[in-house]
Amino acid sequence: MKTILITGGTGFLGKHLVEQLRQAEPIARLRILCRGASPWDRAATAADVELVRGNITAKEDVFRAAAGVSEIYHLAGVVSRNPHKKWLLYQTHVEGTRNICEAALKHGAGKVVVVSSSGTIAVSRDPAVHNENSGYKHERVGGWPYYLSKIFAEKLASGYFREHRLPVVVVNPSLLLGPGDDRRSSTRDVALFLERQIMAVPLGGLNFVDARDAAAGLILAMRLGKAGERYLLGGVNWSFAEFIHHLSEVSGVRAPRVRPSLQLSLVSAQLLRRTLPLVGKSFQLDDVSIKMSALFWYCDSTKARTELGFKTRDPIETLRDTVEDLRARSDEHGSAALDSEVYGSKGHRSENSQARATFAS
Repeated sequence: MKTILITGGTGFLGKHLVEQLRQAEPIARLRILCRGASPWDRAATAADVELVRGNITAKEDVFRAAAGVSEIYHLAGVVSRNPHKKWLLYQTHVEGTRNICEAALKHGAGKVVVVSSSGTIAVSRDPAVHNENSGYKHERVGGWPYYLSKIFAEKLASGYFREHRLPVVVVNPSLLLGPGDDRRSSTRDVALFLERQIMAVPLGGLNFVDARDAAAGLILAMRLGKAGERYLLGGVNWSFAEFIHHLSEVSGVRAPRVRPSLQLSLVSAQLLRRTLPLVGKSFQLDDVSIKMSALFWYCDSTKARTELGFKTRDPIETLRDTVEDLRARSDEHGSAALDSEVYGSKGHRSENSQARATFAS
């Protein structure tokens, strides 16, 4: 029985990967490196799941977890847009990747799939569509330590292939949506829309992919991906206007109509943060997110579709499942449902919700 190591197996994408590996690799033992309690604590009593407590930034923990494994999926990371967390992001993404690569060399792992982000290369001020050859966008993401640390981690992993012939494949998913994001690490912006925090239509565009499809793509990359290569795993390229339109139709929450300049959006956000607390409310959208939404994050996944057989589902299905999951989690935690009652299924105002509609439009 071969042993497969998964780091980040308790995260949004990691949970889907573990679930799919348990189905796809019935004769494999899955070893999950995690720091504390995990959703796999009960499954660890089964013959196919083993939990190893440790931290991706601790070399000895990673070496211990990688002993005797034949494959490694490296997903461990921190999702944050907070510029003050740059040291944590660097330690987790760069040093964590270094630890994984060193452990793979030491223990002779057959293949390593390193998960990064499409945002390392697929971002621009204009609606250009980027592929694996587009090059890193240091100048565009230099002020955002999440993406910068991911660039450094990718370069480090590629260096281990060139210098040590370590069989590393880098995979770059776009924005992950779908069910199962209990930390709102990727679905936060959808949640903010449902909470009526998105009061204007952003100027840019995005690419998103269902986390379930991305997990399947990781397995394909392990089986068919070429060492030293990287693969973009994305879905549709939509302007934010298109995205919000479809999200509004799926959720029944009316979309904003205004589309201000970036500068006006930033000034308005500062004003809302100061004034809404005076009436017992808050404005949660941060300036980094506003600046990011003015850019285009378009990518082309032709390489993954051609070489790996990567497939994606209908994006409307992904949006619908994301909304339903966020609302279910909101109800489970005893908070108000995420605005499902404010507008009807086609975005029309409900008769009993006049006072609750606070979208700027």
